[in-house]
Amino acid sequence: MRRAPDLLMIFDCDGVLVDSEPIALAVLGEMLKGQQVALSDEEIAERFLGRSLGAVAEIVEQEFGRRLPEDFPAMIRRRLFARYETELRAMPGIRSALDGLAARGVATCVASSSLPERIAKSLSVTGLSEAFGARLFSASMVKAGKPAPDLFLHAARQCGFSPANCIVIEDSPAGIEAARAAGMLVLAFGGGGHARSPAFRQKIASLKPDAWFDAMADLLQFVDGLRSSEDSLHG
Repeated sequence: MRRAPDLLMIFDCDGVLVDSEPIALAVLGEMLKGQQVALSDEEIAERFLGRSLGAVAEIVEQEFGRRLPEDFPAMIRRRLFARYETELRAMPGIRSALDGLAARGVATCVASSSLPERIAKSLSVTGLSEAFGARLFSASMVKAGKPAPDLFLHAARQCGFSPANCIVIEDSPAGIEAARAAGMLVLAFGGGGHARSPAFRQKIASLKPDAWFDAMADLLQFVDGLRSSEDSLHG
């Protein structure tokens, strides 16, 4: 790992920058129930966390033999956006972490399974838009979403970084697998409202991310540790 500006921190959005997963999973469960696909909260999270709505539709058709309506994504977005306006919050400590990364010269971007308008809405409602500008990348921009590596590789190319100089911050199994497949370091973030169940944490641990943290302040400590290790190696 080289000293910045040769370091890109790639953030997932939902469950990392914003504490949206409890809202999103609840809305998805309600909408699927309306399509006669009744799953428990745990089953919803296990199957769909970190995946695009396109992937959700494919899984529902394969596992349950039901084709979701063409306007299903639009219906989801309308209900989600209405709840985001009153319920969505930035992840605790994320603003200080982003300021700290900027002060250390670390480049940042967002790479999310959500559609661009949902990413933009999440960041706008929580006041995080200015931190990333146009450096927002969606699974809709690539052929295959997470757990395929396409999205992270696309984000790295667009930002001018090689995979070896990227660190991915993820909260979902699909995202961790995608980062691994892309040849990038991956840090698991477990501070979201959806990440407290023992079963979920056991699943994340089984994927053996390069590090795990539950508080955004620890992210800066990780970066500082990398810098110190590099200085020692080159000293």
